[in-house]
Amino acid sequence: MFIVIIIMTILTYILPAGQYDRIEKDGRTIVDPTSFKFIESSPVGILEMFNSVHAGLVGAAPIILFVFLFGGALGIMQKTGAIDSFIKFIAARFGQREKILIPLLILIFSLLGTLIGSAEDTLVYIAIIVPMTMALKMDALTGFAIVMLGTLATGFVTGITNPFNVGVAQSIAELPIYSGMGLRIAIFIVFYIVTVLYIYFHAAKVKKNPELGVYGKFDPNDQAEIDLSFRMGTRHKLALFVLLFNFIALVVGVIKFQWYISEIGGIFLFSAIIMGFIGKISPGKMADGFVEGARDMVAGALIIGIAQTILVITTNGGLLDTILYYSSALVGQLPTSINAIGMFIMQLFLNFIVPSGSGQAALTMPIMTPLADLIGVTRQTAVFAFQMGDGISNMIIPTSGVLLAGLAIAGIPFTKWVKWVFPYFLIQVGIAIIFLIIAQATNYGPF
Repeated sequence: MFIVIIIMTILTYILPAGQYDRIEKDGRTIVDPTSFKFIESSPVGILEMFNSVHAGLVGAAPIILFVFLFGGALGIMQKTGAIDSFIKFIAARFGQREKILIPLLILIFSLLGTLIGSAEDTLVYIAIIVPMTMALKMDALTGFAIVMLGTLATGFVTGITNPFNVGVAQSIAELPIYSGMGLRIAIFIVFYIVTVLYIYFHAAKVKKNPELGVYGKFDPNDQAEIDLSFRMGTRHKLALFVLLFNFIALVVGVIKFQWYISEIGGIFLFSAIIMGFIGKISPGKMADGFVEGARDMVAGALIIGIAQTILVITTNGGLLDTILYYSSALVGQLPTSINAIGMFIMQLFLNFIVPSGSGQAALTMPIMTPLADLIGVTRQTAVFAFQMGDGISNMIIPTSGVLLAGLAIAGIPFTKWVKWVFPYFLIQVGIAIIFLIIAQATNYGPF
């Protein structure tokens, strides 16, 4: 990201500065597509470049603080042990019926990804799920895929109420938070079905012929037993009920009362504290959990601020509108019906450089939002193109920290994983393109 900052600073000395006029329409700022003109260049100096880092962090402060608040709430929830207990209960209850277990586990991890943006925090479950699939005469790849494809490729990417990709992107695009939920629910269902079938067919092949399995660092002859006697405690059940109520309140609040990031962060913190008291977590332990959860978000939060720094430099150097002008000319060469696909492909490749969902939103949406206005794509469609491009490629890029960490835990080589998951990646790309065409054809909105 800092290399990009340096490059953009240099470009302020090379590229011509330009400017569009902005107008207010229906309470939001949009670009007047007929008003572009070149203006006098204003190159960014070295000291100004470093000053822009602080300006970027300040500019992104509302989103950064929301990320910290949300991460802290998740930290408290993790302290209760309710989610861990639920996963172990499902394994014990359905451990001998993989036809039910695999779809059920994928659904759980998908919901964690799509509703609360789980990613790094699900890595711990790899050490639980992989031994379980091994005990069921499957392989390590099956268990790893259940967690990873469920959480990221099905859940995080579809982002029904994911605060880290959709929440950040919509706030930048000046859209009502979590609006357009219907299409995201539809693609969640499609991705879920594809994921279940893809993993289940692999697991069935391995059970029939164990030599086809990928076992990573696990010995196929050394299989752990599932604790079939495990039962959830009453406090964990009550804590999970509070979490369920949290999501119901979230959906109602967003739709009926137009809640934004302050209210969303507040309801999650409130629910986390209630869960903590139910779980008999002391105030001191809850505070520790909040700090630990917020600490896990530091890297992502800083990436958001650094991405905003790039926006500060391109704006001060007069390059933002120049980039918009040439980008609209490039994407505008595509047929109108597939402009959104061009935006999706751009995001797909950008994710290699910025694999953080919230970071990529902060970097690209300030450009993609007015670009969408210029080329006749709704802002909601631009957000949809972003979340598809950001999420789908996370399964194959070597810069995805979550993927590499998960592979390391399971001991699965990156090359073997990519070879296995690449057809799945292509299927997801094809589905995303179909949904993007639908989004553009229906003027996916509200605007």
